[in-house]
Amino acid sequence: MRIDSKIPDVGTSIFTVMSKMALDHNAINLSQGFPDFMIDGTLIQLVDRYMREGHNQYAPMPGTPVLRRVIADVVKRSFAHEADPETEITVTSGATESIFSIISAFITAGDEVIMFDPSYDSYDPSVRLNGGIPVHINMTAAFGIDWDQVKAKITSATRMIIINTPHNPSGSILRESDLQELTRIAEAHDLLVLSDEVYERLIFDGAVHQSVLRYPALAKRSFAVFSFGKTFHATGWKMGYVVAPSILTAEIRRAHQFVVFSVNTPIQLAIADYLGTPEHYTSLGQFYQQKRDLFLNEIRGSSFQPIPSSGSYFQLLSYRAISTEPDVAMAERLTKEFKLASIPISVFYKDNSDQKILRFCFAKKEETLAKAGRILRSI
Repeated sequence: MRIDSKIPDVGTSIFTVMSKMALDHNAINLSQGFPDFMIDGTLIQLVDRYMREGHNQYAPMPGTPVLRRVIADVVKRSFAHEADPETEITVTSGATESIFSIISAFITAGDEVIMFDPSYDSYDPSVRLNGGIPVHINMTAAFGIDWDQVKAKITSATRMIIINTPHNPSGSILRESDLQELTRIAEAHDLLVLSDEVYERLIFDGAVHQSVLRYPALAKRSFAVFSFGKTFHATGWKMGYVVAPSILTAEIRRAHQFVVFSVNTPIQLAIADYLGTPEHYTSLGQFYQQKRDLFLNEIRGSSFQPIPSSGSYFQLLSYRAISTEPDVAMAERLTKEFKLASIPISVFYKDNSDQKILRFCFAKKEETLAKAGRILRSI
């Protein structure tokens, strides 16, 4: 049988590899980005209620109307952006499905898509599976974007730019000046913008999340992608949504309906209820900043050097003062010998740039972070 892989260089994701290694070696898993604490019992009760009431069949393809209406209210309250729940909001099976459906709908053979490394590992394969050409640009040393470099990379084939703020894996965030420059570039070259904003509630130190939805000219050509899994500590539910102008949303839905058709009905209804209490999501930044600060306090005195995290639930640590070994080897050794799993960030670069940095997830219980801190201080 002849098999011609479209993405022959893509293997098992680093998240799966490191999580399995953590399990095999009984290591603390700070590699994959998921919380190790329970979600709010109120949300579980709501899901149970809607299941018992019989809401267990297919939801409407774009999402349940009540959830889309509530999302529209949250978007207006959060970003002063008016989104029509009927024509501009689509509920998806997680943010990754949003991203894939968007790229599938708009990227065709030969289209170039600019992305910034280190970049989330679904971007590049999604582009290539649809015949597009990923154009990778390395971020600056401080994990910012050099917009002059972006301008130099734009060609007549450039169709889309993908941004991610707060950024995974670095925890950096884009500022107002970044979004203003992006607006100028996108308008000048008639580009689409895919904005991965799954950690939008996890912003620290008094900063404000700079969504593309805050900028009317940019919002007209953008897809803003969000994740309930990240917001409500329920990554296994795979529940997200995308906000985009109606003319773009119509095309997203053409792809979405043939990827999953629709997503979990009782969870949609439960989240719609839950979102009615703003305190359930407006305090998340403070919640995770406390965890970030706790983790940083726990590693104080170690030889690992933290790199500032302004958002997300990830903290980068440089191990340059400890070893010169490649980051993949360091992550493996840390897991096997010291029983602590992390993610090497070279895997997020097209050119495998190795800066001797590991990514740690601090969306964990206090005792988990304390144990991890003791291990890191011992190295």
